[in-house]
Amino acid sequence: MKFPFFASFILFIIWLTYELAKHKRIDAKIEQNFWEKERLANNTRRQSLENLDYITIPYDRLPMELLPDDEKVTEYKNTIKSLGDSPIVNFTGITNTDLKLEYGAPNIDLLTRYDQNYTVLVRTLQQWASYLYDRGYSVEAKEILEFAISTKSDVSGSYKLLCKIYREENTPEKIRALYPIAENLNSVMKNTIVRILQEAEK
Repeated sequence: MKFPFFASFILFIIWLTYELAKHKRIDAKIEQNFWEKERLANNTRRQSLENLDYITIPYDRLPMELLPDDEKVTEYKNTIKSLGDSPIVNFTGITNTDLKLEYGAPNIDLLTRYDQNYTVLVRTLQQWASYLYDRGYSVEAKEILEFAISTKSDVSGSYKLLCKIYREENTPEKIRALYPIAENLNSVMKNTIVRILQEAEK
């Protein structure tokens, strides 16, 4: 009885050794490809940034005059205003290596700043909308969230709150209209956001 067990153990060790070696080769190839891509990216010349999908803040669509004496609201509005003259671009899900390959290594600091501006924008919009909603200004919160999501935000809380408002307004068909945006997000949050929409429709 011992021999079959021993033979099986030997076969398992051989199989395990083979699998470990295979994964080691795969990992080495992935690493090699990464560094080759990074080398090419770092040697890519500066490209024009004219055709980037710049985001313009539609101040006329946002409740900029609402609650002028509220310190928190003023803070949110000042942050949004401070971004008005800054280039804002959504690069969610795009690596620095890919940005350098597309637009040139010399532009990476600029592109990083544009993306950071976008992050500040959508986070502030979410906080502002949530603050207004909690104080009974659901219409104004909706306006803010609809703009945020139109920029392909991947802040899940924005989708969740907007769906809640749509249900309260008895306009569930507007939830369905959010699917094309959610399903085309270039973000790790994509599936989570799609599930939020699915749950909101139940």
